[in-house]
Amino acid sequence: MNSLELETEIGKMARAMMTRNTLIGGDLIANLRTQMTVEDVAGLMLVSIERVIWFDADSVIWTIKHLIPADILQEIQAIASVAVCKRLIRNGFIPGKDFSVDATGKLLLNDSAKTSVLVR
Repeated sequence: MNSLELETEIGKMARAMMTRNTLIGGDLIANLRTQMTVEDVAGLMLVSIERVIWFDADSVIWTIKHLIPADILQEIQAIASVAVCKRLIRNGFIPGKDFSVDATGKLLLNDSAKTSVLVR
C-alpha cells in the first residue's frame, strides 16, 4: 500500500469512527485485514485514533469499546507498551527495576516511572 492509499484508509477509518457505525467500521477493518497484517491494521487504527481524539474524544472511546476487535486491541497495546518502554529507557529508567511487563502484556510501573509517563 503506497502513502496515498494509506492516507486514504486513515481518513476513511477516522470518519467511520466519528459516525459510530459498527457496520461501516467493521467493513473497513475487514477490508484492511485482507491487505495488511494485524500489526499494520493496529498502526493504522492508532493513527486514526490520534486524528480523531483531538476533536471528538467520545468517538474514540466508543471505537475502543465497540469497534476494534480484540486481536487488534492487543496489538495496539503491544505497540503502545514498546513506545512507552523506549521512552522510559531514554529517560534513564531501568527495565526490571523501574518498570516491567507482565505475562498479559500489561505495563507495570513504579511511582517515578508513572510520573514520568503521565507528565509527558
